[in-house]
Amino acid sequence: QLQLVESGGGLVQPGGSLRLSCAASGFTLDYYAIGWFRQAPGKEREGVSCISSSGGSTNLADSVKGRFTISRDNAKNTVYLQMNNLKPEDTAIYYCARPNTPRCDRSNLYYYWGQGTQVTVSS
Repeated sequence: QLQLVESGGGLVQPGGSLRLSCAASGFTLDYYAIGWFRQAPGKEREGVSCISSSGGSTNLADSVKGRFTISRDNAKNTVYLQMNNLKPEDTAIYYCARPNTPRCDRSNLYYYWGQGTQVTVSS
């Protein structure tokens, strides 16, 4: 059964760092793009970053450029989101998701989602 499980969230101070993990099972990760999304209270879900099956990355939000880095380790069936210089505005539930394509197209539809991991940035 296809499953995505996020982990690595927590409470950090502004300027701190976290690395989120998205562990995949039930499918071959090598063939698919994986996206990271986030949703803050009272706000719409926002695309953060995407990594293609070939390892190319795309930032989906200007606010995270230069601070967040997406990567993948297919041998471990895991995609990561390294988050540096965190800001209070980054507080949200972070989700990973899978489309049915290997690419990070703007028009991607993400059919499979994890349950999310909470990131709270506060002093």
